[in-house]
Amino acid sequence: MTVQVYVGPLSIEDVVAVARDGAPVALTDGALDAIDKARAVVEELAAATDPAYGISTGFGALATRHIPAEMREQLQRSLVRSHAAGSGPEVEREVVRALMLLRLSTLATGHTGIRRETAELMAALLSAGITPVVREYGSLGCSGDLAPLSHCALALMGEGDVRDASGTLMPAADALAAAGLTPVELKAKEGLALINGTDGMLGMLVMAITDLRMLLRTADIAAAMSVEAQMGTDRVFAAELQELRPQVGQGLSAANLRAVLAGSGVMASHREDMFHRVQDAYSLRCSPQVHGAARDTVEHAALVASRELASAVDNPVVVGDEVRSNGNFHGAPVAYVLDFLAIVAADAASISERRTDRFLDKARNHDLPPFLADDPGVDSGHMIAQYTQAAIVSEMKRLAVPASVDSIPSSAMQEDHVSMGWNAARKLRRSVDGLSRVVAIELLTAARALDLRRPLEPAPGTGAVVDLLRSSGVQGPGPDRYLSPEIETTVSLVQSGAVLAAVEEEIGELQ
Repeated sequence: MTVQVYVGPLSIEDVVAVARDGAPVALTDGALDAIDKARAVVEELAAATDPAYGISTGFGALATRHIPAEMREQLQRSLVRSHAAGSGPEVEREVVRALMLLRLSTLATGHTGIRRETAELMAALLSAGITPVVREYGSLGCSGDLAPLSHCALALMGEGDVRDASGTLMPAADALAAAGLTPVELKAKEGLALINGTDGMLGMLVMAITDLRMLLRTADIAAAMSVEAQMGTDRVFAAELQELRPQVGQGLSAANLRAVLAGSGVMASHREDMFHRVQDAYSLRCSPQVHGAARDTVEHAALVASRELASAVDNPVVVGDEVRSNGNFHGAPVAYVLDFLAIVAADAASISERRTDRFLDKARNHDLPPFLADDPGVDSGHMIAQYTQAAIVSEMKRLAVPASVDSIPSSAMQEDHVSMGWNAARKLRRSVDGLSRVVAIELLTAARALDLRRPLEPAPGTGAVVDLLRSSGVQGPGPDRYLSPEIETTVSLVQSGAVLAAVEEEIGELQ
């Protein structure tokens, strides 16, 4: 369905629909009216004799130069061309689409002074599936994501490279012509309005929040499978114990563990055996505390994202009948939570890897074969799968080092403190991917261990994961085989949400 861009904020679901699902976009009549009203203010100031920043002056450290009327269209073109200075690999299509949509949302607030035809062309590119080529390096997160947004603005001018809806690389002019679209000639302030925002880092934040909400519930499932297959206890997850420390995420995570473990024949087999388990290791016993803290941090990030989605980030901005300079383009609010989430992802992956490692050590896995191998010594079982987890976790720890504490002055010291929010977002995307892989390997290993516990029956919830893996071509215990394809299959099932869906279909929605 078409996502409507109003004067008000988009939702997280709107952003994901356009970025990932390719939903088309339309500006509402109210948004177009607001755009027209702000544009009238800009045109009045452009006709005035007094200079107005961003309309009849240069930019940044060059803001003191008054630009004559006959050179102002050249000023806008030059701004976009010079700022489209990115380098490195292409940024993912979903990131560019999110960036464009969020910029369009700011344009629709009526505070930027853009013309309606320019805003409508951006909506048309999104709807036609035309995606400008944006390079990975170039943004300092202040003034916003200048270089990435400039590459998008360049496409509106019919310049630079894009990929069409099929993914074919071509010149922007050719793609626009094929879609029946006409490039725009940017007028006063339009170039600046198109590039001065936090839209790239915000788009990546929104998608990371979406992914982490799903992955942390999947991590609860993985933790439950590990507790079950390692003959652990679920007593520590009791609601009355969680209420003694009323952290919201912790309580939700513990409730998920109880639900996923309910009805387990494995758990029932040793429930009264105090020799078998008095206290589990921290990686099992404290899973709700770690996963819950992670969830609470994600929800804090979602609060920041919701405020940013409701923002009109530009400089200068149209306020009433004035155009006023401001500092709202600074990416610090977004950059901080992007860094927080990288810490969250690294720690959730770390505890997952520790739970997995316990399966493989004969001294700690409670009567399972070493490394869950079919013939230990001849077979290595999941020994190296845990190495893969450890390698990913090690990288994620490095990625958890914050980008937002760094700042490199730019623009002749005019921009002397920058957020590095784009860099924080780029490394978070790698961290989220890493978390999905680490959790997948835990699920793969726990499923093998549960099969080795038979004839004891797993819980309906955990059994649903085992059944999903087996029906997807991931084999059960047996002699060593080529393991990488099975890992990748499990990763796909985690990332697509299929693991979570299989459990919820069996036992109901998790929290």
